[in-house]
Amino acid sequence: MNTAKDKIVVVEDILLDYKEAGRDKLIPILQKVQEHHGYLSKESVTKISKHLNLPVSKIYGVATFYNQFRFKPKGKYHILVCRGTACHVKGSLDVLGTLINMLNIEPGQTSRDELFSLEVVACIGACGLAPLICINEEFHGNVNSDKIEALIENIRKEEN
Repeated sequence: MNTAKDKIVVVEDILLDYKEAGRDKLIPILQKVQEHHGYLSKESVTKISKHLNLPVSKIYGVATFYNQFRFKPKGKYHILVCRGTACHVKGSLDVLGTLINMLNIEPGQTSRDELFSLEVVACIGACGLAPLICINEEFHGNVNSDKIEALIENIRKEEN
C-alpha cells in the first residue's frame, strides 16, 4: 500500500509546508521526506527539484555529501558495523568482510530480497563491547566471523 503514487502524495504534502522555500530549505525538506519514506527516491528528488527550482544534480550533490541520506530503502534487517578505533583493533574489518561475503552486498547497499542492508559507522559508542554490530537497534558485542554467521543464519531461518 506504500506505492510510488502514495510516496509522491506525501512529498507534495511536505512541500506544502515549504510553499515559498528556496535552496536554504533543501536539507530540511530532504530530511522530512526521508523520515517518511526511509530513503530518497528518484521521484521524490524530481518533485523537490521542481518545487525549489533547482537542478536534480544539485539536489543529489547536496544529498550525497551528507551520510544521513539514503537513495535505496533499508533492508528489513539494517546492520550497522562499528569501525571505531576499539572495534578496529579488535577485528571489525573481519566482521565487515564476513557480512559483505554472506550478504553479497557492500556497505550502503540493500540485498536484492530487501532483507538486509549494511552500513559502516565511525563509532556506535559502546567500545567495551568491541567489536560491535547493531541489527535494527539491537547491539551484538564481542562479535567475530563465527558469531556473525550464526546471527545471519538465524535471521534467514526465521524468515523462511
